[in-house]
Amino acid sequence: MPWYFYLALKQLFPSGRPISFFTVVSTCGVMLGVMILIIVQSVMNGFGEEIRGKIIDTSGHLQIESARPGDVIDDVSEALEVVREHPEVLKATPYAYGFVMVQRGQRPAFPFIRSVALDPEEEVIPIEDFLVMGELDDLDDDSIFLSSGLAGNLGARVGSIVEVYSPLMLERLKRDEILLPRELEVVGIFDSGWHQVDENTMVGTLRLMQDLYGLEEGVHAIAVRLEKGYDADRAARELNSELPPQFIAESWLDSNREFLFVLRLEKNVLFFLLLFIVLVAAFAITSSLLITVVRKTKEIGLLGALGGQPRQIAAAFCFQGFLLGVAGTVFGILAALAVLYFRNDIVYTFARMTQSEEALMRFYQFAQIPVHYSKTDFIVIATCSILISTVAGLIPAVRAALMKPTEAFRNE
Repeated sequence: MPWYFYLALKQLFPSGRPISFFTVVSTCGVMLGVMILIIVQSVMNGFGEEIRGKIIDTSGHLQIESARPGDVIDDVSEALEVVREHPEVLKATPYAYGFVMVQRGQRPAFPFIRSVALDPEEEVIPIEDFLVMGELDDLDDDSIFLSSGLAGNLGARVGSIVEVYSPLMLERLKRDEILLPRELEVVGIFDSGWHQVDENTMVGTLRLMQDLYGLEEGVHAIAVRLEKGYDADRAARELNSELPPQFIAESWLDSNREFLFVLRLEKNVLFFLLLFIVLVAAFAITSSLLITVVRKTKEIGLLGALGGQPRQIAAAFCFQGFLLGVAGTVFGILAALAVLYFRNDIVYTFARMTQSEEALMRFYQFAQIPVHYSKTDFIVIATCSILISTVAGLIPAVRAALMKPTEAFRNE
């Protein structure tokens, strides 16, 4: 081992003591920065992956709609045949969607409603996996499924009767016609685990939606699910080249591009801001090493007088910063993994202590805090923290390297 590396180790682990106080404080500073960075980035990745998964589960990989926004597709057979012949298409289902007013007793609500296919082999949305009460076989043209949040707001349960008011009623009123609200039985309650969907959503058959909106045989769109691992954007481009010009295919990435961009932007901004924690720890390393240089001026001068090269003396201090960065990074990763493992227990304990459990359950978007580990994030965070810590030792290293032995010996 070169003498300057040995000197760096002796500074960090002096004889007679297992470890120096400077080493502990500097390592803890880097550790905390790395730990917080990994926790925040992993949780943000988890939110992103969970949201992407929920978007696909609740809408499919692709949407085939009319090239004229808002138009109803009167004849869907031609487009459906082209879509189902695509080799990477797993399922394709025509559906209708919109908003209605639903009322039970004196409790009104304005949920989003969409149709599903009664055959699980054709349905893009895995509604059976979300059902907590009822069966898909119970659904018909005179019944509906309610999301768990909507059922709670209406005070409804399986077997309840709700009244549904559709926009078609307003259109008929303009012609002096009166349509009575549609009475439907609740035959199931579902919970997707995504607050945005579970708070205010209804599901019915396609025939029911066509009646509510006066679509006759028309639909609003075709939902498409692809084979696992196939690129949705690529599939959309291929289908757009094959479909008749009156149809347009849009991937879930295109329809949610702005939202996904905001998620990426939030993650990058948080990374940039939290990186300053590591920078603060780096300044602490710099300050401590500068104090060491001042205290050991004569020893540094003696090293120069004995033949030590300036770059070797500088390497001794840079190597200390490097070792502190490596140790802090390793302990920071381990601490972050431990915190993330117990993340839900920590959050719910804090919620109970602050009596905010109800608010947490109401406004939190998912049932649990999602986490997704990215190898790239670990590499970037580890590289940045070690590099910053090494650079932190550069200023003291330059000061020590430029010190002349004669001036060092005259120092009092």
